[in-house]
Amino acid sequence: MVTVKRYNIKDKELWNDFISSAKNATFLFDRNFMEYHSDRFKDYSLLCFKNEKLIAVLPAHKVDDVVYSHQGLTYGGMVLQEEATLFEAFESYKAILCFLHHNLIKLLTIKIIPTFYNTVPADELEYFLFKSNAKLLKKDVLMVIDYRHQLKFKKNRREGINKAVRNGLTLKVEHSFDAFWNEILIPNLNRKHQVSPVHSLEEIKLLAEKFPDNIQQVNVYKGNKLVAGSTVFLTKTTIHPQYVSGNLDKNSNGGLDLLYDYIINHYQEGKSYFDFNISSEQGGQVLNQGLIFWKEGCGARSYVASTYEVATKEGEALKLNLK
Repeated sequence: MVTVKRYNIKDKELWNDFISSAKNATFLFDRNFMEYHSDRFKDYSLLCFKNEKLIAVLPAHKVDDVVYSHQGLTYGGMVLQEEATLFEAFESYKAILCFLHHNLIKLLTIKIIPTFYNTVPADELEYFLFKSNAKLLKKDVLMVIDYRHQLKFKKNRREGINKAVRNGLTLKVEHSFDAFWNEILIPNLNRKHQVSPVHSLEEIKLLAEKFPDNIQQVNVYKGNKLVAGSTVFLTKTTIHPQYVSGNLDKNSNGGLDLLYDYIINHYQEGKSYFDFNISSEQGGQVLNQGLIFWKEGCGARSYVASTYEVATKEGEALKLNLK
């Protein structure tokens, strides 16, 4: 029998210990990361226990009668340990739906964590969503380098790197985020899209202070002038440039080609994948051809990330057909 309870601050150490050894979690699920935006999201994270042992957690928040896992994070889902069996995971999922339904939550929306972030296979949740008649809301295309079968940079990307070298561009891994964010990232996002970064500068500095091994800044210079940069997120399996931007000369001076080449190779040890992020728009209905062409030139190929919605009432009758 699995019991479910809502997270509270007394569970922080238990939660973080579970996340640190889970098979399908990253540092984004650590409470020290999740709580940087606690003022924007009403937390509704759940813990599942069996015989008083924690066997699953769900990072989540609530809006009206819908629980999301988690709109403040890049991905979400039910988190499990390596030793979790399929049937234990099913009991936890069913118990979560029943708990939510009992507490007048009508819908659960889940952004599945892309499989390359997992340390071992962890596709149980997608099967359970199928069995509970979940609705597929969107399916995004991500471009990813697999280091076990790494493809070479195409000629045009190599030419960009050579151009950067001829232009005398240099790279630095730096502890300060201010220059890149204030001089390049924030102005570019505002000019091109009239938006701000998901994180504020102060938030990213706070998170980098708490997770110095996971969040780093790489900048490109021409002499003393900053011309491009990236704020990089590092997980157990994957390198992910969370923010990347360059000045107006980024294409003519090869700055971004040099930047990506450096990050792909510099952080590679111990990692299996390089995640270029989503290259689709409008819930996966539209592909960004230019982005895909550029990323494939760096050796990336496609993965998908799915978002589902399930009615919590499905939990009452949910069962597995066995033989």
